[in-house]
Amino acid sequence: MNKLAAVARGDIPADLVIHNAKIANIFTNEYEFSDIAVYSGKIAGISQGYTGRVNFDAEGRAVIPGMIDGHIHIEDTMMTPPAFAQTAALHGTSTVMADPHEISNALGMAGLEYMFRASQGLPVDIFYGAPSCVPASEFETPYDELDMTAIKSMFDRKMTQHLGEMMNFPAVISGDSEAWGKIMAAGNVPLTGHAPGVRGKALNAYMSSGIDSDHECTEIGEAREKLSRGMWLMIREGASFLDLKTLIPLVKENPLNAARCMAVSDDITARYLLERGHMDEKMRIMIREGLNPFTALRMVTLSPAEYFRLYDRGIIAPGKIADFVILDAQEMDESFRIHSVWKNGRQIVRDDDIFAVNGDEHLAPVMKIRVTKIPSAENIRVKSQGSEINVIGVTEGTVITKTLRITPKIENGCVVPNAENDVAKIVVLERHRDTGQFAVGFVKGLGIRRGAVGSSVAHDAHNFVVAGADDDSIITALKSLAEMGGGLVVSDGEEVKASFALPIGGLMSYLPAEKVSENLAVMENSASELGVKIGHPFMVLSFLCLSVIPELRITDQGYIDITKGGKQNIFVR
Repeated sequence: MNKLAAVARGDIPADLVIHNAKIANIFTNEYEFSDIAVYSGKIAGISQGYTGRVNFDAEGRAVIPGMIDGHIHIEDTMMTPPAFAQTAALHGTSTVMADPHEISNALGMAGLEYMFRASQGLPVDIFYGAPSCVPASEFETPYDELDMTAIKSMFDRKMTQHLGEMMNFPAVISGDSEAWGKIMAAGNVPLTGHAPGVRGKALNAYMSSGIDSDHECTEIGEAREKLSRGMWLMIREGASFLDLKTLIPLVKENPLNAARCMAVSDDITARYLLERGHMDEKMRIMIREGLNPFTALRMVTLSPAEYFRLYDRGIIAPGKIADFVILDAQEMDESFRIHSVWKNGRQIVRDDDIFAVNGDEHLAPVMKIRVTKIPSAENIRVKSQGSEINVIGVTEGTVITKTLRITPKIENGCVVPNAENDVAKIVVLERHRDTGQFAVGFVKGLGIRRGAVGSSVAHDAHNFVVAGADDDSIITALKSLAEMGGGLVVSDGEEVKASFALPIGGLMSYLPAEKVSENLAVMENSASELGVKIGHPFMVLSFLCLSVIPELRITDQGYIDITKGGKQNIFVR
């Protein structure tokens, strides 16, 4: 006898019945007052009069499907998968589509294997994308290169569900055989994209590969064009890069666009999760911006489920996984507070309390390389060779940088940082192979007036990056990072003012969210004492190394501008 059908008919008791539920029906955009019967982790039926071995009275509260984050890098929370899942579940997240290219750049295939193993048996389902860009471009130096053979192996071993974001969009557009080989190796799976500023015929060429999603839109014209060409739009709202308010009018003006749009995190911090939330915070933002709550709900449930072909979730309906969230209120509104969370028919959250999750210290791979070749203060001096230099321009709230041309400050024949003009020196040192290779440039917009801030979280190759107001502070920070094996550091002269070790690949800590957040707060407060005023300074610093985002960036190989074909000089003239 099919017991699920028997429960659905009401012939036998359900494992669980949620009584008096005000169910948010995404298909009809209305609430349905009913009971929910659950058997063996699935929803058996929605109707009045079910009986269950366990009964829970929702007391007329709104019930929504478990929410889905369609694009996130767990490593950027600086937490392990168990610690992240425990925190995300508190906010009603039941499924996450994660791209592990950070740890894969830092530790190669062993990094992906760790993430996969550490994600089993958690209160959130984590599906990984095969990291398609290790390295992100030819201008970055990772621990190891993962080619199309490695991509195929990831799928053969069932570690990945989709292709992670294809960041090397110039290679795809130009028809590069290696980039296209990785796409072909993935096979018939969702192919996620990364195409900042790509429009017109270039967009046609990019999409001809089969890639059909993008999370890099920062203005509405580009987003509208990509939707019109058949792309699924992932609207990013993370800790530092805030695109929801800018792009949500595209859905407000035509709610049907929600069927091809989803709200995603991309990069988020432990503090953001604790203080603001996860997918629930995106719901609050969209509702505050005037979007119909049912339309907003589709963007964090059914739309990502459909895009990633997870047809067993994203709605509350018979036969679907029993992932649902009970809100505190009777309807979805901008407060959107979580009352309780159910995963596979089992209650995992009640009033901000969650079942304990086991740690995973025994699973983490060991870093085999120690950095010993550190440049001296004399090595990183930049001798004056012209009257104008290229400088990386930072704008708060966006991942895009600008190429600025600035008259340099010269002392003793060398270009030096200029605190009065908010220009700091930036150094990137290769850390995966201990080659000693490094590059020097300049950045405007961080607000550093003295000392230096440094990190081994440096997208996407994750080499050491340090920005500072003087050479001695920069070298002190590099030495501290090498001693820790990776982490965050704030220095002033020869003194280390604060540091936070990240022992897993130089990216993650074993600590829970509260402790990670506390350490990050200490680091950011210490940075602010140096004059840093920009929000989330370590995350902003990390993105200055991402060579596949316009415009000017810096890696261990030098200045890079992907829009101009690659390497650039410090001196303009």
